[in-house]
Amino acid sequence: MTNPSDALAQTLPDSVTTWIVIIALGLGTYLIRFSFLGLIGDRKLPDWVLRHLRYTPVAVMPGLVTPLVLWPAATGGHLDPARISAAFVTVAVGVLSRNVLLSISTGAATLYLVMWLGG
Repeated sequence: MTNPSDALAQTLPDSVTTWIVIIALGLGTYLIRFSFLGLIGDRKLPDWVLRHLRYTPVAVMPGLVTPLVLWPAATGGHLDPARISAAFVTVAVGVLSRNVLLSISTGAATLYLVMWLGG
């Protein structure tokens, strides 16, 4: 019979592997940032690059928010009507009003109202 702690020790990486991964990821992050800041930091970017960079927040925010709406940790990953309705209200107010603070506040108010009404 095998000892459960032996099986756990075989699945966990040793400290050398962990430090190699941390150093490699840190070096990769540094090189990615240096490519923009160090190599082209003092030059003017072309207009077409600046035009594309304007869309970065629009592309990143849905990628960050969508998993929190569709698979929230608070419900164990199950769909939640309160979060779905708050997301729809937030998007609708944002599209109609073009006001970020108004859309965030109405979305938060909808979330808490639906959670309060639902128990």
